[in-house]
Amino acid sequence: MATMAQSRVTPAKAISLALVALWLIIAAFPFIWTFWGSFKVQADFFSKADWMNALTGANTIKQTGGSFTGQGYEGAWVLEEFWRNFLNTGIVVFFTVVISLTFGTLGGYALARSGFRYAFWILMAALVFRAMPHITLVSGYMLPFFEWNIWGILPTTIIVLVAINQPFTLWMLHSFFLNIPKDMDESAMVDGCTRFQAFRFVIVPVMWPGVITTGLFSFLLAYNDFAVTAMLLSENNETIIPAINSFLGTTQVEGKVMYAVAAVVSATAPLFVLILFFQRQIVSGLTAGAVKG
Repeated sequence: MATMAQSRVTPAKAISLALVALWLIIAAFPFIWTFWGSFKVQADFFSKADWMNALTGANTIKQTGGSFTGQGYEGAWVLEEFWRNFLNTGIVVFFTVVISLTFGTLGGYALARSGFRYAFWILMAALVFRAMPHITLVSGYMLPFFEWNIWGILPTTIIVLVAINQPFTLWMLHSFFLNIPKDMDESAMVDGCTRFQAFRFVIVPVMWPGVITTGLFSFLLAYNDFAVTAMLLSENNETIIPAINSFLGTTQVEGKVMYAVAAVVSATAPLFVLILFFQRQIVSGLTAGAVKG
């Protein structure tokens, strides 16, 4: 009887499940619709005469002979060489995350263990810098980059993205380190470890979920950035977001819209894989703080 009572679905639980299901449908619909439309021709996916064409593929059948077509993906990846933009994005993201985490981990640990008041003011300055619009920060780099003839290349963009991202990693990792008792450092040093050895072999393993979570947010900042990459990279070195924007064209220049749709799906897919792969570490990092002395 107790088991039946526990398994009974109450009205409140049914409403909660229905709201969650409704939210999932609303949240997933844009991507599912875009994924479906990426295998259609523009006359179907953006049909003004009948939106059902996007489902039936009437014009796709007329133009290609089938209900689905990979012309958008072929045009984006082969004709427009979207793979180069993906490669540029991978380089920018990798170095931005590695550099940001390296300095953020060392800086966050130092500030968390520091007993001096300047640590507070450093964090405040970092917070102000992080709150500034990216476009404001980028404009300050433009003149020296042009004068030194280093505009348009990946390394300078990585430097700017690290500068923008560093305050966030510093704050986030600093908060994680505060939740780790100082007794762990002291015990390791009593056992013969240096400060750095205690940090590397004792603190970092405990902090690993927090590092993964911070790294993911750093990844998303660099991966999804438009303002910095659009202003600081030349056309040959564009990352995926500016490249997708260029596929859309302008009011004066006709774009290749289905290339953009296919590129959007291609750019979104790795994010799903990343979240699924690191989901446990992300949850552990977001709920970090349970370690107490």
